[in-house]
Amino acid sequence: MDRKVIGERLARLRGRRSQMEVAKELGISDSALSAYENGERTPRDEVKVRIAEFYKTTVQAIFFDP
Repeated sequence: MDRKVIGERLARLRGRRSQMEVAKELGISDSALSAYENGERTPRDEVKVRIAEFYKTTVQAIFFDP
């Protein structure tokens, strides 16, 4: 899956919440979340799971589905 597409999905899921707020809930830095949303980095598997749980969806839906 293309990192840019994943980043767009993550930004859309975040909605109106700030990156700082979501990053704090996920236990990651806001710069890491920004890098994920900008398609610069892909989170490690354990972070993918936390992200999916936070947004009440699946890792598959965010990171692998077309």
